[in-house]
Amino acid sequence: MEIVTLPVNTESLTAYSAVPISFEVKSKLTIDLLNDGLGGIVLHEEAVIPPYIKDYDETKGEGPIRWLERFDTSNWVVFLAREGSIPVGGATVAFHTPELHMLRDREDVAVLWDIRVRPDHRRSGIGTALFGEAAKWSKERNCKYLKVETQNVNVPACRFYVRQGCLLGEIDRFAYSEPRVAHEAMLVWYLNP
Repeated sequence: MEIVTLPVNTESLTAYSAVPISFEVKSKLTIDLLNDGLGGIVLHEEAVIPPYIKDYDETKGEGPIRWLERFDTSNWVVFLAREGSIPVGGATVAFHTPELHMLRDREDVAVLWDIRVRPDHRRSGIGTALFGEAAKWSKERNCKYLKVETQNVNVPACRFYVRQGCLLGEIDRFAYSEPRVAHEAMLVWYLNP
């Protein structure tokens, strides 16, 4: 496997889009507030019955090709993992993008906007290698943090970010208004690269 660094353009995002991002939701992290939050917050995992498939690219207005329409991607980078000519994983990092609310106009924060690995290549070290490239790229730009958003229904991603050294910095139980995802909570992870 090799990882190449590419500019964000139609060609790179077309190759990137060939890597599926869908996963099966088998469990979720339930957020319990102790004493209405004044006594702390406890996350515990519970089974989701029946399990279902979540595909971030199917969300309205999302998907890698749409990024070119929605954002100024001149300060973004794509890392593409390939086996031969076949894309098997990818990560995209955003930096200095005023219209990207996750950056909060900070010049010392980068966002891991997207990370994906083909289902048949997951748990093989590709995600870790891509995350490492994203962290390195952020550090080279003097970022204090690499920030990552996921949801409480993506327990494997949460565990992955913890293994990479990230700390949970934000929980927003009311972040999503779209009815099909309104039951999800936003979890934002931070890494000091």
